[in-house]
Amino acid sequence: QVQLVESGGGLVQAGVSLRLSCAASGYISSINVMAWYRQAPGKQRELVARITRGGTTDYSPSVKGRFTISRDDAQNTLYLQMNSLKPEDTAVYYCNAAITYPWGNGSDDKWGQGTQVTVSS
Repeated sequence: QVQLVESGGGLVQAGVSLRLSCAASGYISSINVMAWYRQAPGKQRELVARITRGGTTDYSPSVKGRFTISRDDAQNTLYLQMNSLKPEDTAVYYCNAAITYPWGNGSDDKWGQGTQVTVSS
């Protein structure tokens, strides 16, 4: 059973930084694309940033230049460094990973349980 567990959320003031982490555990052969999504109250879940196994990154225009996504494949961990936070960044942040299982057991798209980020003005 593969699990993704996010951490690092919290209540902060505008302008400060937070770093989110997402640790994948379980029987994993490899992880292809990893991504962060977020969902604000009353809004649809949206892509924040994603990173391929080769390190290619892609960002939402709303966070580009302020957020940095990275990964540690040795630890099966995904990070999101969030700088210059704004009240509109307030949301539940979810980790997503494309998991390949060992022994030819296929692949799966896994989600974490989410971590709340609240930015006050």
